[in-house]
Amino acid sequence: MSSRVPFRPKQSLGQNFLQDPNMREKIVRTLQAPPEAPVVEVGAGTGELTEGLAEQYPHFAAIEIDERAVEVLRRNLPSVDVRCEDVRETDWAALAKDLGEPLHVISNTPYYLTSEILFALLENRTHVAEAVLTMQDAVADRLVADPSTKAYGILSVLVQLFADPERCFTVPPQVFSPQPNVSSAVVRLTFGPDDGPDGLALDDVRPYVRAAFNQRRKMLRNSLSDWVKERDMSLPHDWERKRAEALTPDQLAELAHALNEQRGV
Repeated sequence: MSSRVPFRPKQSLGQNFLQDPNMREKIVRTLQAPPEAPVVEVGAGTGELTEGLAEQYPHFAAIEIDERAVEVLRRNLPSVDVRCEDVRETDWAALAKDLGEPLHVISNTPYYLTSEILFALLENRTHVAEAVLTMQDAVADRLVADPSTKAYGILSVLVQLFADPERCFTVPPQVFSPQPNVSSAVVRLTFGPDDGPDGLALDDVRPYVRAAFNQRRKMLRNSLSDWVKERDMSLPHDWERKRAEALTPDQLAELAHALNEQRGV
């Protein structure tokens, strides 16, 4: 396929089209799906990754919101299952039922949608085996950050609790058109049956983590004080002097367990 973008990219859709063929191949190779696996590309654009993926994986679907790009895809790759939809409205369970599961997901992720796509994958992780995502370099650093570092935060905790993230390599701005202002990175997330703390769903943990990290440097007795009072709860004494930014994801899961017990969850 031609690497020239046949229309003006929309900034509102975060469109940065991957132009370098070597980088395309490198990203596709990061996906560790067997040939018979169902593969979904999110944000297919004009087919920068699509053609190679469709040739390699018979059970393949491409999701793209831009009708102009969908027209290009369907014209150039008529045998490919191209779905014109907003990934924020994707029914992942239905998609997995249609294509087979677990799904393997790959995406040159629009920067502004990165968090939403990540949370959608975490929420639907029972239907997903892995996800290879190209995202802003700084966000990639946050996903794999350690406690007590500047990059460590809500995304770090939730992704590390419910998936296994690996920062694979950096992608320079020069390989995109138009060029973004910052570097990107490819991250591979793997999801397994044992991923996630015992007895806790994402929504069981997320409220506490968000509240604790709103004042990440303060002791939990201060950062969570109003939050637990509003819910007629109390913070266990052995947690009061701890700080969110210094706690590991597993420790924050322990806190969620302790607070959920008060709610009878």
